Amino acid sequence: MTDNTAAPVYELRGLKLIGWRDMQHALDYLYADGAIKEGTLVAINAEKMLTIEDEPQVRTLIENAEFKYADGISVVRSVRKKYPLADVQRVAGADLWEALMKKAGHEGTPVFLVGGKPDVLAQAKEKLRSQWQVNIVDSQDGYFRTEDRQALFERIRDSGAKIVTVAMGSPRQEILMRDCRAVYPHALYMGVGGTYDVFTGHVKRAPGIWQRLGLEWLYRLLSQPSRISRQLRLLRYLSWHYRGNL
Repeated sequence: MTDNTAAPVYELRGLKLIGWRDMQHALDYLYADGAIKEGTLVAINAEKMLTIEDEPQVRTLIENAEFKYADGISVVRSVRKKYPLADVQRVAGADLWEALMKKAGHEGTPVFLVGGKPDVLAQAKEKLRSQWQVNIVDSQDGYFRTEDRQALFERIRDSGAKIVTVAMGSPRQEILMRDCRAVYPHALYMGVGGTYDVFTGHVKRAPGIWQRLGLEWLYRLLSQPSRISRQLRLLRYLSWHYRGNL
């Protein structure tokens, strides 16, 4: 029988990534023995790999996160190329967040939400409570002053949350999670970017067929042509992949 509470680790350009076979494997790993793991959970895609390469501060932040996983299909394909026997699938961050929230609702795990616009955050909380009965112990939108960070960390600590999800974009969310963990380490922290917007319908993801074909990036580009400069930047990652510089 396969042990879903353990997972192999694969290395790409010096970064150690957890290899999950599917979403259930990810959930079983994070909720091993009925308790949620403590640490920081970070999704890795090609764009983040480039940022890690170019910005030493971000690299340190990401390397220090306990749980890094392949969110982007390009990264999954690179893992499979470097490790031909790897049984690893893409686990999209937005899907993992929803699966974790559903599991948290079932288990009664206390959750603290950080980030997003006030109206989006309010809608996300309402939907989580009505859909999965998630125990949201407290929340904070993304519009707070720098001088209020310490008070926020203390609120998170005092709430007793065991899952803290932070939707502030990278690297702001990674910096906040690092600093909050110094005050309160007893939770799983997850950076989720624009996931609250997707969950509440303010931003639409690519249809399932586009996702399964690994063309979510193309759908976003066609929807937002202004992303062209970001997409062209990814040609550098493709050169790493096809030249075997992994």
